Amino acid sequence: MRVIFLGPPGAGKGTQAKRAQSAFGIPQLSTGDLLRAAVKEGTALGKQAQGFMNAGKLVPDDLVVALLAERLRQADCRSGFILDGFPRTAGQADALERELKKHGAPIDAVINFAVDAERLVERLVGRRICPNGHGEYHLSFHPPKSPGQCDVCGAALVHRPDDHEDQIRTRMEAYARDTRPLIEFYGKRGVLHTVQADGEIDAVTGEVKAALEAAR
Repeated sequence: MRVIFLGPPGAGKGTQAKRAQSAFGIPQLSTGDLLRAAVKEGTALGKQAQGFMNAGKLVPDDLVVALLAERLRQADCRSGFILDGFPRTAGQADALERELKKHGAPIDAVINFAVDAERLVERLVGRRICPNGHGEYHLSFHPPKSPGQCDVCGAALVHRPDDHEDQIRTRMEAYARDTRPLIEFYGKRGVLHTVQADGEIDAVTGEVKAALEAAR
């Protein structure tokens, strides 16, 4: 199954993608994670992307598509994948469609996560990230056992530059401008399923699973 999770920053796509990965046995691919790893490793793509990410702007399509296309060629993606937050623009959707067409592997389902804008700001301002990849925390909703430290490895949690309120609102404006047209794009292809992502995590998971089961 080839799936896209579509929604604004902080809609819970990453959390639900990890759960769907376990339930359906296909890898979660987050372009945000791939880009941050490239930045940390100092790759050529990472150096180009860093300036855009620090400013809360979308990384240009050609950089994102090049990174993702390389990842989709790996063996664990042969049985399917979950794209978490990609594509974000019509240009990226077209590029993805062309790449998948080469392999006869069209998208089976697009899950659109609908969330109130102010709720998103609240979610993201309080988010903290383990720098070693052991997950996310939230100061109010999911605090670590020891303030400021990862429960798994004890590393100091990171408040990402793009999770400050001014950057969040910049990202939301970019989403409204560039990403919402994808709802129409995938709606015309008959693969779009919208879930309300304001509720409890388990309830949202139930909606997502039901939509994916129906698509499968």
